Amino acid sequence: MPSLLLFLEQCLNGIQFGVMLFLITAGLTLIVGIMNFVNLAQGALFMVGAFVTGWFAAKTGNYYVAIPVAVLATVVLGALMEIGVLSWFYHRPHLDQVLASFGFVMILNEGSRMLWGSQAPPVMLPPELDSAVNLLPGLTYPLFRLVFILAGLAVALFLAILVTRTRVGMLIRAGASDRDMVRGLGVNVGLLFTFIFALASALAGLAGGLSAPILSASVGMGEPVLILGLVVIVLGGIGSVRGAFLAALLVGLIDTLGRSYATTLVAAIFGASAATSLGPSLAGMAIYILMAVVLALRPEGLFAKRA
Repeated sequence: MPSLLLFLEQCLNGIQFGVMLFLITAGLTLIVGIMNFVNLAQGALFMVGAFVTGWFAAKTGNYYVAIPVAVLATVVLGALMEIGVLSWFYHRPHLDQVLASFGFVMILNEGSRMLWGSQAPPVMLPPELDSAVNLLPGLTYPLFRLVFILAGLAVALFLAILVTRTRVGMLIRAGASDRDMVRGLGVNVGLLFTFIFALASALAGLAGGLSAPILSASVGMGEPVLILGLVVIVLGGIGSVRGAFLAALLVGLIDTLGRSYATTLVAAIFGASAATSLGPSLAGMAIYILMAVVLALRPEGLFAKRA
């Protein structure tokens, strides 16, 4: 019974981690799928959201207000990046886009270091969120992590309604299919792209703000998350928000359960001596092995829509 409760707890941790990945990659998959733009700065915006949340919460002691402030900061920053520089690279090769967005990664990293130092102040949760919920007999789980999961599900529902039930979503889908036709119908495609970029920045800022009490905000924290985000896009299918959601949960579960049980599994098969070195390595490789298999068998992604 204790092992089952531990497994359930790790599954919840994996879902929470997957929700965080979804918040980062949902906007990124729209940028890649619709704008055909490779934006490496998404991870840096996640870092900025965490730093702003930590700074504002430390100054005011109000975590609830720090979240919207972080989202607003990343929206403004992302829109300025897109309008001022990145929009000039839409028709350039992907290598140019990668270099331009990577330049912003370096700028945001060093700018955060100059403003706040290498590490943000720890974020103290409000007392009502800093507690545990008894889910099952013998299984308690932090309330804030449950709130994190519910917030991610609410964002997923919002994006589903936005993309499938609104005029803006119709224009987003049309822009993904044929942007020249949409431009010919009189739609301001530049404004639409700015909106998508700002939305993606807002989601990255929200992910950073929610992650600040769990992860210690530090310079460069966005790069490892961005790599996992790119894996999510490959698995879910470029341009598919639904695919990004399902793939993010899958990656979150595989990563969390792999790090928890890989060593035990290797010890059961190869012995305890091999488990110490092979277990952590296998856990770190599991996601990338899955990505390689998916690319070989289904290059369009596991959950991509049929053409």
